[in-house]
Amino acid sequence: MRFLRVGPQGAERPAVLDAEGQAHDLTPLTGDIDAVFLASDGLDRARAALAAGELPRLDTTGLRVGAPVARPGKVVCIGLNYRDHAAETGAPPPAEPVVFMKAADTVVGPDDQVLVPRGSRKTDYEVELAVVIGRTARYLDDPADAEDVIAGYTITDDVSERAFQLERGGQWDKGKSCETFNPLGPWLVTPDETGDPQGLALRLWVNGEPRQDGHSKDMLFGVHHVVWYLSQFMVLEPGDVINTGTPAGVAAGANDFPYLRAGDVVEVEIERLGRQRHVLGQA
Repeated sequence: MRFLRVGPQGAERPAVLDAEGQAHDLTPLTGDIDAVFLASDGLDRARAALAAGELPRLDTTGLRVGAPVARPGKVVCIGLNYRDHAAETGAPPPAEPVVFMKAADTVVGPDDQVLVPRGSRKTDYEVELAVVIGRTARYLDDPADAEDVIAGYTITDDVSERAFQLERGGQWDKGKSCETFNPLGPWLVTPDETGDPQGLALRLWVNGEPRQDGHSKDMLFGVHHVVWYLSQFMVLEPGDVINTGTPAGVAAGANDFPYLRAGDVVEVEIERLGRQRHVLGQA
């Protein structure tokens, strides 16, 4: 199933798409797609209500699409998780997942404006498969257990300011947590519809020019391994988002791609998960 949130920022209405792509209003069940809804088996309740014809149709024509999950508690990211991306940055493949955080309030809708920070010289893009947690996960015994705690998958553009990240000292977070730096969506797609998370093509274009063309099979650490691994170091809660890394083709890589500037148009696509389009503005 595909879940989404539509409407003005801060006042989104939760919805679910049927097999024909028609949206149905979820407000008879919940005020939002958030941690409480996910933790209370909301996705299963929505599936049953849709099958029973209990959810009214919702006309989404002209409505803004918001991030598919409201107010994530945290956004956890995995760096250098594709061998070709590690190679293009000159880094050796890591022996364990590289973990960093993004501020949760970086999350915006998939087509919302992304702001180039003041003083930025190296604003970059990263198409990534994002995982949304549906049940509390702590000290999972095995990567196979991760499947039971995943609510679904979506798309993220892990926007980064490389000079802030790499040239200003300290941790990566300062180059990752600028406002609007995590456009998410359009949909939260349940695992049964996503299929094998290691079987998805990822692509990104800037101003219509192809920049990234990768595949999740090439992750160094697969999705289930990443969720299991993170659960050994932190408690993963419903609504948390995990960005699982990007393939080669970023502006910071070993190529001649320019960094982003105000006015650029970034389009992001992952197989079976939809497409984003956001225009860069200036903070």
